[in-house]
Amino acid sequence: MKLTIAFDGPAGAGKSTVARLVSKRLGYRYIDTGAMYRAITLKAINTLENIEDDIDGLIDLTKETLISFDEDGRVYLDGNDVSDAIRSPEVGNWVSIVARVREVREVLVGIQRELASGGGVVVDGRDIGTVVLPDADLKIFLTASLEERACRRFNELCEKGFQVSKEAIKEEIEKRDKIDSQREVGPLTVATDALVIDTTHLSIEDVVERVISACKKSCSYGK
Repeated sequence: MKLTIAFDGPAGAGKSTVARLVSKRLGYRYIDTGAMYRAITLKAINTLENIEDDIDGLIDLTKETLISFDEDGRVYLDGNDVSDAIRSPEVGNWVSIVARVREVREVLVGIQRELASGGGVVVDGRDIGTVVLPDADLKIFLTASLEERACRRFNELCEKGFQVSKEAIKEEIEKRDKIDSQREVGPLTVATDALVIDTTHLSIEDVVERVISACKKSCSYGK
């Protein structure tokens, strides 16, 4: 039985890392929907003069953009590898603004559902279990304290060579949390049937093992 596994949670909770490792353990395809929104945001930053004032331009840009992933999970924007560029602080500051536009979400959700069709996939984002794949076989919601999430993101950006302050990262995450949870379309919420895991004091390996255990139970129930 090939499962469809949905990961949701706020920024810095460990979704992408855990989802990617789980997909490798299971031999499943990994789809990072957050990377799709980041790719659109990167293109908008480089193309539009003012993203917030040119919603029509943003929508047209989204419809005309090709986003793809290779077997290693690297992200391609119109054929160009943008895996590192989409992780910049500037993209992080704008992505929630872009992601709250209804028409942008409608286009990308359609692509995400198509990519996930057939099962054997691990999909992570913020509205996967509630909007994109409400019938997913297993729904995981990862969370962590604000301080821990800010620390993780700070370390991640420093390792990539970005000059950032931990306080600025904390403020940016707080802002994203508010925008993501209060937007009208696809808000960040916990699905009623999701397994919630607080990763604050857990290692990545511990979280992965908990998810794998839940996958085994889901497969047993599905037989």
